[in-house]
Amino acid sequence: MTERVDKGFSELIDLFCSDMVVERNASPNTIRGYRIDLNDFGAWASRSKLDPTTVSHRQLRRYLAELDQARYARTTINRRLSALRTFFTWAMIAGHAKENPADVLMSIKEDKTLPHRISSSDMKKILLVHAPFDDTGAYRERSAAEVRDQAILEFLYASGARVSEASSLRTVSVDYTQGCVRVFGKGSKERIVFVHRLALDTMRHYQQHARPALLGKKGASDFFFVSTRGNQMSTDAIRKMFKSTLVSAGVSADYTPHDMRHTFASDVLEGGADLRSVQEMLGHSSLSTTQLYTHLSADRLKKVYAQSHPRS
Repeated sequence: MTERVDKGFSELIDLFCSDMVVERNASPNTIRGYRIDLNDFGAWASRSKLDPTTVSHRQLRRYLAELDQARYARTTINRRLSALRTFFTWAMIAGHAKENPADVLMSIKEDKTLPHRISSSDMKKILLVHAPFDDTGAYRERSAAEVRDQAILEFLYASGARVSEASSLRTVSVDYTQGCVRVFGKGSKERIVFVHRLALDTMRHYQQHARPALLGKKGASDFFFVSTRGNQMSTDAIRKMFKSTLVSAGVSADYTPHDMRHTFASDVLEGGADLRSVQEMLGHSSLSTTQLYTHLSADRLKKVYAQSHPRS
């Protein structure tokens, strides 16, 4: 059962989210996150008999402390604080609040976690599940959905694209001649990503043979990856497909589609790509974000050294 949020504050959240779409071109995922975080704060304020628009920084600190006592992850607490900072900044400008109580609060220091990488042996198993040939090299009959799923997996690993970028990929954005794809990342930032020939061939085969069958009577769609009903393949549907593929592959169920992106970045770095190039490929706004992958490469080098040096 959802806890009650003050009606006036709920309407304010709606206004805020609408403005974030117009002013910042915020993605649906970002808006969904804002709603979850602000509704949670609103429910807390209601329980505490406080006006959520006039809370003090001490009261806000108490809210965050309660989240910490409830053993919420530090990343979640910091995300809530960030959402509140953004909300109160907007509320002040729009005349709905007199001050921003979140401005004086510091984020909680987070433990550094390295991106989760898929091992090469597990990646082979994952990419084999929907492949046209089994592990013995024998040809296998595939449904239109399996052909599509293989194309999605190959695309994610070949490009380092986010799930949202795969979901929103348009047919006009795939250039087989140049071997590249135009994707729209966070904040609708456009970038060109190059895709290797094997992935392109898999995508072309899907587009020519499986996609028309999936579209069926609907006949057409602007989106490249479509569902069995001919609609845009949603991010949730891609994640569900990925989890099902992990089970069929017999690998760790802890992997996520985003781990394909992490693995892509680590693999191209180890293959000799420079950090700036990988930053461009991933669409990171900050090089420091990309630098996380150098730690993965260093860890692997450390293991290789330990295994290969005669004195180790």
